[in-house]
Amino acid sequence: MIIIPFLVIFHFFSLKITRRKALAFANFEAIERFAHSRILSKNLTLLILRMAVFTLLVLAISGTSYTYFGQITEMNFIIAIDASGSMLATDFSPNRLEAAKNAAIDFVDTLPFETKIGIVSFSGASFIKERPTNNILKVKNAISSIQTELIAGTGIGEVIITSTNLLSAENPPSSIILITDGQNNIGSSIEESVAYAKSHNIIINTIGIGTEEGGKFENFNETIISKVNFEDLQYIAQETNGKSYLVSDHDSMDNAYLDIANIKKGSKEVSLSQYLMLLGIFILVIEWVLLNTKYRTIP
Repeated sequence: MIIIPFLVIFHFFSLKITRRKALAFANFEAIERFAHSRILSKNLTLLILRMAVFTLLVLAISGTSYTYFGQITEMNFIIAIDASGSMLATDFSPNRLEAAKNAAIDFVDTLPFETKIGIVSFSGASFIKERPTNNILKVKNAISSIQTELIAGTGIGEVIITSTNLLSAENPPSSIILITDGQNNIGSSIEESVAYAKSHNIIINTIGIGTEEGGKFENFNETIISKVNFEDLQYIAQETNGKSYLVSDHDSMDNAYLDIANIKKGSKEVSLSQYLMLLGIFILVIEWVLLNTKYRTIP
């Protein structure tokens, strides 16, 4: 920032040289500008813009941030929603899948704005609907777009590995919220996927969705009753220092989400570097436009 006074000196020094050139070549248009507009003759607008650009870039490079006090959570999240055929069971209204999606959207609305959230659906394979982002609208649209997948099976191990890969580059520590009603029957084993998540310091919170009586759904004109395999979900959560929930109604699902979020009051630091850099570039473009129009040097 010490350079700014020298920037001012250089501005007026270069302006003096330009004025001498104008007088030497009898550039009457330039002379008239200097004579009739004392303020504009000093090009103060350009000077102010240059000082603003320089200041913004210095602040951006120095890592300027601000701290606020409010609702915070220490996690980023991947919400992994089972989209296999059994999620069409009707022990939730209208079915398990829609209930899980609605609860996920409500959960997203409760999180602080800087929280990053990714969305993955899975059946016999995993489908990345949205990579971790703090754009809440994109996250909610990704949740709403989830439909039952045509690939048969329930690949819980595969979705844990996929979600871990998405979260591995994120900071602070991150959590997978796994919502399912089935058991792992395709792809990587539960033990392998849990070990992989632990190696990346990922916490897995599990939500088993389904009533004790089970729910009915149609599969190739056959009515099947689906019940939750909660033992595997408990194992996954315990091994990764997460929590497991067995939900049988909408309220218990909402409460599970809120408990996982662990929202509390506290201070949070937000980096301003990116915004300051963009603003500096924007002002630099304005200066360039002015230099080539209003303040263009006349030959």
